[in-house]
Amino acid sequence: QVQLVESGGGLVQAGGSLRLSCAPSGPTFTSYAMGWFRQAPGKEREFVGYISSYGGSTYYADSVKGRFTISRDNAKNTVYLQMNSLKPEDTAVYYCAAKTRAGNYNILTKYDYWGQGTQVTVSS
Repeated sequence: QVQLVESGGGLVQAGGSLRLSCAPSGPTFTSYAMGWFRQAPGKEREFVGYISSYGGSTYYADSVKGRFTISRDNAKNTVYLQMNSLKPEDTAVYYCAAKTRAGNYNILTKYDYWGQGTQVTVSS
């Protein structure tokens, strides 16, 4: 069983930046591709971004493209979501997720493990 722990959320003004981290437990971090999702109040959980197991491929939702960057440090067993130029509409609980199977990177149900989430609030 893989446990994912997110950190780095908080309150930031519009235009500011935050970096979220996600540290899966276990020795096989490179077996997992990682995704970030978010869920705003009253809305469904949505895809934010994805990074392949060795970091060679990344994909982003159109709403964050050019502002958010996903990276991973396999030596530290950590995946990051750097969020710049934040907007009030980015306010949500952000979740990291891990998947072992290829493809369908933006489909929530294709991920095997989920973190508990970290709150990001962007004030106007």
